[in-house]
Amino acid sequence: MYKFKEIQTIPPAKQLVDIVLSKTQRKTPTVVHPGFKITRIRAFYMRKVKFCQTTFNEKFTKMLEEFPKIDDIHPFYADLCNVLYDRDHYKLALGQVNATKKIVDNIAKDYVKMMKFADSLYKCKMLKRAAMGRMCTSVKKLTGSMSYLEEVRQHLGRLPAINPATRTLILTGYPNVGKSSFMNIVTQANVDVQPYAFTTKSLFVGHLDHNYVKWQVIDTPGILDHPLEDRNTIEMTAITALAHLPAAVLFFVDISEMCGYPIPIQVALFHSIKPLFRNRPLLIILNKTDLRKLSELSPEDRALIDSMADADHGGAAVQFFETSCASKDGVDAALTKGCELLLDRRVEQKVKSGKADSLRNRLHVTNMTAPVNRPPCIPSSVAQQKGGDGNTAEQEQHEKLERERMEELGGAGVYSVDLWRRALLEDTSWKYDVVPEIMDGHNVIDFVDPDIDKKLEMLEREEAMLMAETSLGDDEEVLKKWKHTQGFLDELHSKMRQRRIERKLAKSRNGNPVTRKKMKKGSEVEKELNEKGLDGAKVRGRSVSKGRKDRDSSILGKRKRDATENGEDQGRAESAARMRSVSRMKGLPTEKAANDVEKVRRKRMKLREKDGRKGEGDKWVPDWKPKHLYSGKRGIGKTDRR
Repeated sequence: MYKFKEIQTIPPAKQLVDIVLSKTQRKTPTVVHPGFKITRIRAFYMRKVKFCQTTFNEKFTKMLEEFPKIDDIHPFYADLCNVLYDRDHYKLALGQVNATKKIVDNIAKDYVKMMKFADSLYKCKMLKRAAMGRMCTSVKKLTGSMSYLEEVRQHLGRLPAINPATRTLILTGYPNVGKSSFMNIVTQANVDVQPYAFTTKSLFVGHLDHNYVKWQVIDTPGILDHPLEDRNTIEMTAITALAHLPAAVLFFVDISEMCGYPIPIQVALFHSIKPLFRNRPLLIILNKTDLRKLSELSPEDRALIDSMADADHGGAAVQFFETSCASKDGVDAALTKGCELLLDRRVEQKVKSGKADSLRNRLHVTNMTAPVNRPPCIPSSVAQQKGGDGNTAEQEQHEKLERERMEELGGAGVYSVDLWRRALLEDTSWKYDVVPEIMDGHNVIDFVDPDIDKKLEMLEREEAMLMAETSLGDDEEVLKKWKHTQGFLDELHSKMRQRRIERKLAKSRNGNPVTRKKMKKGSEVEKELNEKGLDGAKVRGRSVSKGRKDRDSSILGKRKRDATENGEDQGRAESAARMRSVSRMKGLPTEKAANDVEKVRRKRMKLREKDGRKGEGDKWVPDWKPKHLYSGKRGIGKTDRR
């Protein structure tokens, strides 16, 4: 069964855009500042774009999954959707939704990639606006498709729940021949009945119980006798049900001709749709017999009705039933016969299928043979015990229990259990053999020498002889040498201790000399500056100019008249040169100087990074033990922390 009523409402395109944008605003962060790190700003706007794309994707995916796929559902529903909604239009609408879903995904993918290279909050914001704007623009183009799908959803929800695989009776014929009245009698469908044609404009389903089995009865709209391409949507729904549902067909004929169509036209309709009845049980219901009996028909009309029975529809012989929905005559008989014919046909189809053979092969009935005489097997000891008087010596000689043995041999703590007494070995003499001791995979007994005591005695005797041969004089000489060596070592160690003490006293009395740096000469300074890329001559000239002038030249040095003009010119040149600000010198002139500066900078940075400082001005000293966390509220010590 297909649950078309569970398809959720399809909102209009503009409303869907509002829903998604509102959800994006509610479910994502809303506060961002230019002072944030650029990575945090990028993540903020990328999250909004991704969330918007994910929400659109979920909405479209749910639409595509809930709507039935024409190629996957039952042919009856596939053709019914084609008749009601136009298969091409239906597929085109779902295809546009799927294409828009992919477009939204690609837009989000492209703009997220561009956001990764944005270097400011403004650029990220503009990319987010562009991405969400393009998404919404592409979704708004689905206005027509989504409104069409909403109409399809509403109509699918109103369709009756028809099970194509269950037992079904289909009522068909011209309009206003009594199909709906028949259905109201046999079921509780309560279909609208009116005295004019085409009261039933769609399929109606009713349910009944027959022989404790559920049945469904389908009331189809009336069919007119004209070519297939001229039939409208209402008629095509009936044709679809007849073509695809394996059911028993009840073709209604109004013999009273009160429906507005004479009998020849009704018979012509039967012959025109006869191919739809092939391989189906068929009953012809001659309705409204309360107004006109079958015997009252003219010979021509009777011959036409009899021709319907002669038609070959690929099934059993056609049967006629005279019914009257007003008086309910013949209704139950027609219903019962239709159900029986359909059940027989379903059983035949199952028997012909391979499934019945597989079930038949699994069935097996056991053939019971004549019982064999199997007398009870009683051991001889039991038979003798039952046959005797209970006082024989054989009965008394039963095997002793372990508890009885323990009581006989001293009781608990004295008795040692014989674990090998019940051992089942090939030779009973093996029970109490000594078990070899195994060490490292070798039998220890293989390495035991039976003459080991004699060999030990010989070794001890040999050792005593060697000790006797050693004289006492040799021992005294060795002792004398040892004492001499010990005295030499003691004298050496005392000298070492004395030197160590003298060195310590001398170190505490005389400190290390502090060497003064040698002053560099002017030529050395000039040479060093030239190596670093600076002009050493200027520095040297400045130091000379600031030196002490000769006293004699200061006393006798009077300006001469001819030298005045030169001095004035020089002063003017210096003042003119000072009219503009002194330009800053360019950076370090040589690569070597730059490397030296970089080394010094790195060395200072290490000291700063060691303590995790923010900069040179970071003098903050953290409080490693804040008092409000490490002090309790009571002095007893029970609550010294929180």
